[in-house]
Amino acid sequence: MLKNRVLTAVLLLPLVIAAIWFDQPLPWMTILVAVWGGLAALEFYKTIAASGSGAVPFTLFGIAMTIVFIFSPHIDFAYLVPLLFTVAIILPPVGVILRRNKEYSFLSWVWTLAGIFYIGWLLSHYISLRGLEMGREWVFYALLVTVATDTFAYFIGKTWGKHKLAPAISPKKTVEGAIGGLLGAAGISVLAVWLFALPVNYGIAVLLGIIVSIFGQVGDLFESLFKRNMGIKDSGNSLPGHGGFLDRIDSIVFTGVIVYYYVVFFVG
Repeated sequence: MLKNRVLTAVLLLPLVIAAIWFDQPLPWMTILVAVWGGLAALEFYKTIAASGSGAVPFTLFGIAMTIVFIFSPHIDFAYLVPLLFTVAIILPPVGVILRRNKEYSFLSWVWTLAGIFYIGWLLSHYISLRGLEMGREWVFYALLVTVATDTFAYFIGKTWGKHKLAPAISPKKTVEGAIGGLLGAAGISVLAVWLFALPVNYGIAVLLGIIVSIFGQVGDLFESLFKRNMGIKDSGNSLPGHGGFLDRIDSIVFTGVIVYYYVVFFVG
């Protein structure tokens, strides 16, 4: 399992780095995030439809809106985001009314919105982050701290973990692993700030790393709770050792938001 996990990561890493680094002649990072987000949304909606909840989300509409949200930071229109939120909210009810089967209609609407906002809206913050001054470096920072959290939490939890963190959600996660993730993220945060010459002092870097780590772990637990409620172990099996596309962005969708708003409000 670990061997497959490492091999998949090694194969994907050059693609991710290149997509973030280069933005000409096309916005490669946006394209990569849109493809990944669309596939994650597909897994999300397939999981809902197969869960036995009765909900039948509008899958194609949800995927399309997810991709549009991810591309939205490239469109210079002041009212675009409110417009997209409005379209996402009011169009599915039209489909619900036109459907022959009206059972679980409200639940289908809610799950359709959940996929769009959880995946599309949150991932769009990475595109907005990339567009800021030193955006490329900040994207690398967010991803490095998130990966550090997952890596340190995994190995420290596996080696020294004894106390369950959230047994009702994810039985294998431990308090020791969570603390290890926080410490690892703080250290990598300082290293990343130095490496990328980001305009943050080391004390703030430690604090920011810890906050990013906390929300990364919250995102991980949140997706674990979703899968437990849906009765599945992984969202898919497309990525050997990692599960599905949705499984790989569980932490990332939250941490990108945190880094983006930190940069906007405190760095300028």
